Amino acid sequence: MSQVAFAQTEKEAVVFDELYDEPYAINKLFIGFLPFYGEVFATNVNAGFGLEAHYYHKKQFEINAHFRKTYSSKFFDFNRELALTNSSVSNTPEIFNYYEFGGTYHIKDFDVPSTTKIFLHKKNTPRNRWASSVPQYAEVPGKLRKVYGVRVGSIIWNSTTDLSRTLEKQGLTNADLVTSEGIGLPQTFVDANGQTQNFNVFGNLYTANVYVGGSISLIRNIAVSFDTYEQGLDDGMLTMFLDVMVAPALTLDPVVYNGEDYLTNAVKTKKIGFRAGIDGRFNRTLSWSYGGEVGYRPSLEGRGFFALLKVSFPVFSSNLDNKVEAFGK
Repeated sequence: MSQVAFAQTEKEAVVFDELYDEPYAINKLFIGFLPFYGEVFATNVNAGFGLEAHYYHKKQFEINAHFRKTYSSKFFDFNRELALTNSSVSNTPEIFNYYEFGGTYHIKDFDVPSTTKIFLHKKNTPRNRWASSVPQYAEVPGKLRKVYGVRVGSIIWNSTTDLSRTLEKQGLTNADLVTSEGIGLPQTFVDANGQTQNFNVFGNLYTANVYVGGSISLIRNIAVSFDTYEQGLDDGMLTMFLDVMVAPALTLDPVVYNGEDYLTNAVKTKKIGFRAGIDGRFNRTLSWSYGGEVGYRPSLEGRGFFALLKVSFPVFSSNLDNKVEAFGK
């Protein structure tokens, strides 16, 4: 059935036909390559690559898995690179690695009447003209699917960390890192040129977290055709979430110097944190996705703040339905 909508900003009336409006008919599996992510993390600023997978099981639950790591110490594993060039101790700096696996149970999954903006484009419009103009759009009625969910999952990550800065922030010194006999690390050392230098301490941190939280997902899956414009669609899938994180296992390795282990028991840790974030993708066979998080991760005390931005491309998706109808002759 043809319907009338009004295009902005010139208030031009356009006629459109609804091709489909099915927010429940989304693909089940999404797998994306993360060519770049960037994270400002007080424990260790890092950037690199990763993989993501997301599975929707009808209206009941979702499962997600995520992995990322740095390309190299120079691009970009900040504290590992500092440790490789400036550390005064013998520990082998740990590569930043991050693994996450979790799921969301749908407490409430329903749809409501709504409107969506469909941008208008004519096939014969030159690219330079389209790029330099403010695009018109039409507000089209359609269904908005809303999902209220409860989330639970686990996170494992490890990293090199700058213990000199951590000790300073916590009001401690190198002398608080001691051997079993109570001997502390020195504050300075004399280099080959006879110059006194600061004694720089780096360590390796390993954590295993669990998280629980809630989420709201907004899903549209509508396509329309216009009388004088190209077909348009809105198949956006956006999730907003808030999690509490707890680290039942958080280990800071001893520092090794001159063959001796210097215990790090004096360094305070914080095993509780939280995060808020968004996760967006599109219901297409080949597309891209985006996401971001901010919060305080369980880590060394005073070193838990983080802010993450990630973009995945390409993202492949499928409804996992390979069945075709067969008819006898």
